[in-house]
Amino acid sequence: MTSALPFDDFRNLLAALPPADTAAETKVRALFAKADKPKGSLGRIEDIAAWLAAWSGRAPPAVTRPLVAIFAGNHGVTRHGISPRPVAATANAVELCAAGGAAVNQICIANDLGLKVFDLALHIPTADLTEEAALDERGCAATMAFGMEAIAGGTDLLCLGDLGVGNSTVAAALFAVLFGGRGADWVGPGSGADTAMQARKAEVVDAAIAFHGTSLRDPLEALRRVGGREFAAITGAILAARMQKIPVLLDGVAATAAAAVLHAANPAALEHCLLAGLSPEPAHIRAAERLGLRSLLDLGMSHGEGAGAALAAGLVKAAALTSSGMAAAVRG
Repeated sequence: MTSALPFDDFRNLLAALPPADTAAETKVRALFAKADKPKGSLGRIEDIAAWLAAWSGRAPPAVTRPLVAIFAGNHGVTRHGISPRPVAATANAVELCAAGGAAVNQICIANDLGLKVFDLALHIPTADLTEEAALDERGCAATMAFGMEAIAGGTDLLCLGDLGVGNSTVAAALFAVLFGGRGADWVGPGSGADTAMQARKAEVVDAAIAFHGTSLRDPLEALRRVGGREFAAITGAILAARMQKIPVLLDGVAATAAAAVLHAANPAALEHCLLAGLSPEPAHIRAAERLGLRSLLDLGMSHGEGAGAALAAGLVKAAALTSSGMAAAVRG
């Protein structure tokens, strides 16, 4: 980071987001219009192809180096008994991915996707957000910068997912801060919380908001105070993708909460993003509506770990091939 304050560089990027390539988008829509088929008959496939063109600058679009990036973090707030799963489950899930045994591994194989899993200091959980900031500004900014490195090596479709015991509560806290309301308005069962545990989750969210008070008015401050490392890394990855004109697929409630931070800072910040799917978590549905994100899939998946984005990537790849193949036929 080069500025005096760690967040300043990100604020500068958010103030200078590159626009869509409207010429490429128009070209793709024109090619579909010329094809020998009823107008608009391919529905959202046409929209996906046009979106790809707009945010990659290629018409017709192509997806040749798709990547699923999963960020894993642990949270000090889990000490309040907000998850039925032990904190060790995060590291276990990372190890399962590394061994090739997770659901996302199989979906990546099926759709020919690259996969990276990032362990964000799992041995050092963030601070308990009900008593102090989850991260200091320098640590949060450094984690955002680390997330930006997800696109290092090159990709033309970035699929973002998360792993983290307790992070549905953290997501609820961010939603409550960014959209308003109390903990009870945003918490849900997560990985299987019963009614009593959901009540504790709501109490934790309310306590965090009360403790941090007016400091939460700034989106990046909210991220560091009531967020977590995987949330910070995902915001960085989304922002880096925008600067490099890489389309993004978001997966899960935590990735959506991270995206909401950027949207609060600049409402145009998610225009290069599509939502892979909706989880059964009630907050996810409401947040997606607030962000104007319509999901590509509705499979009732709450599994997380980027599996939904990996499935949606197959659909996006098909849309790109449909566009390019039909374009070739039109030219022929």
